[in-house]
Amino acid sequence: MNKAYEIITETIIEKLENGCVPWHQPWSSEAAKNLISKREYRGINVFLLGASRYANPYWLTFRQAKQLGGHVKKGERSTPVVFWKWLEHERENADGELETYSTPLLRYYRVFNVEQCEGIAPEKVPALENARDFQPIEEAERVVQEMPQRPIIQHEAAQAFYRPSADIVNMPAAELFNCDAEYYSTLFHELTHATGHESRLKRLDTEKLAAFGSRDYSQEELVAEMGSAFLCGHCGIAERIIDNSAAYIQGWLRSLRNDKRLVVFAAAQAHKAADFILDNERRK
Repeated sequence: MNKAYEIITETIIEKLENGCVPWHQPWSSEAAKNLISKREYRGINVFLLGASRYANPYWLTFRQAKQLGGHVKKGERSTPVVFWKWLEHERENADGELETYSTPLLRYYRVFNVEQCEGIAPEKVPALENARDFQPIEEAERVVQEMPQRPIIQHEAAQAFYRPSADIVNMPAAELFNCDAEYYSTLFHELTHATGHESRLKRLDTEKLAAFGSRDYSQEELVAEMGSAFLCGHCGIAERIIDNSAAYIQGWLRSLRNDKRLVVFAAAQAHKAADFILDNERRK
């Protein structure tokens, strides 16, 4: 196993030295739209709705939910969206001539994601455009299922993250990923983060990690991506994700002044994390 880790590390360093393809998000997510008009929300609404925990891109008002024969679930909270446009007016200037001027009209509405509603006929909600059939990879699935002290894994938003305070890993729906290997690569990344929890390897210092892009944050991202690469190598799917992993690591190295020695440091930490997930100590 140590030899396999070394090979993955050497491969990533070689790709970093030779340059690698730009990193791409391995899953697809549709822009937020209104369910009735099918129009995409624009401006600040993209960020307001994009930051939600919902994977479905469709939103509607309380009244629109009733219009479709459904209703908002009890206790659900709305998300505000903003509508604005310029209104043109005319007025007489000091010379007695008409001139035009504009004033902004700003309104806001409260909307709910379709996942917050019930009673709406399924055929009235379009299927996700980028969804595809997901075929679990047997060995990768076994690794996930047999991880000791595994955190909760949920699929409640089109975002991938680990939340230490609740010890929860959130993943986009598997069907949204470009390929099955990318789903497991991303899941392994988040599970590697989870090994740092105080109940496991005690690697995470949440106060130091609080600042996005800080040295500690960047180093932890390197550890998580190296851990993912090791686990993908164990499962025989590394060749399908290695370019994207190298590009992701390269991006974080830029914030660490391109010190490629940190990949070796991260590999050592990732080695421990991968061994924990694979339960290698017990298997010896």
